[in-house]
Amino acid sequence: MSTAELHTLTGAYALHALPEDERREFERHLGDCEACTQEVRELSATAARLGLAVAESPPRELRERVLREITTVRQEAPSHGRPGRTSGSGRTGRWSSYALAACIAVAAAFGGVAVWQNQVAQDARQEANQATRQSEQLAEVLSAPDAKTTSSDLGGGARATVVVSQDRNRAVILASGMERPPSGKVYQLWFNDEGTMRSAGLMDPSASDDAVLLDGPVDRATGMGITVEPAGGSAEPTSAPVALMDFPAA
Repeated sequence: MSTAELHTLTGAYALHALPEDERREFERHLGDCEACTQEVRELSATAARLGLAVAESPPRELRERVLREITTVRQEAPSHGRPGRTSGSGRTGRWSSYALAACIAVAAAFGGVAVWQNQVAQDARQEANQATRQSEQLAEVLSAPDAKTTSSDLGGGARATVVVSQDRNRAVILASGMERPPSGKVYQLWFNDEGTMRSAGLMDPSASDDAVLLDGPVDRATGMGITVEPAGGSAEPTSAPVALMDFPAA
């Protein structure tokens, strides 16, 4: 296998998708190629992050609210001394309407909790399914036989690697060491279509390291850019680019 071909195997190696003979040959190549070694580190870190699950906890105030509402309902009415209906303590032997009301209040409260938990579970499943699909698409790009990579220092210790598969018509950016954008701002990704910038999605504003499957097909794009935009993104760039990168040659 030629050196040029070995350079294209970083994604497949990071995902443990190489046959044994190609894996051994590629590992020998890693000993002499710092660029591939760096890309494998970044791709392996990304692959590890793909398995993280989405979780959401109930609001902390929910329990306090339920307990607070319970205290507003009397649990048992005073005994009126009616014969045949008292216990040894002199109190009524059956639950009063107040106690019943308390039970209803608790049941309603926890019924609401069940409904809320069910909605959270459904939302979490939808988010997990979406994350799984995106992770699978991201992994397909990284392990595509024709995947090509290029890396660039973004300044301030930040670094980005772009992986492009013409066969999949998709691209992935792996960023590390990114400073958090200002409050109310977000990093937005753009395809560079021969000088016209086309939105390609948003990065996680809370993550200094991120792996993003660019939103949309590569098509005629020859590169990509990153700008700082208002939360939610913009229809077109409104700030000077944080980074401009050319896609690797096909």
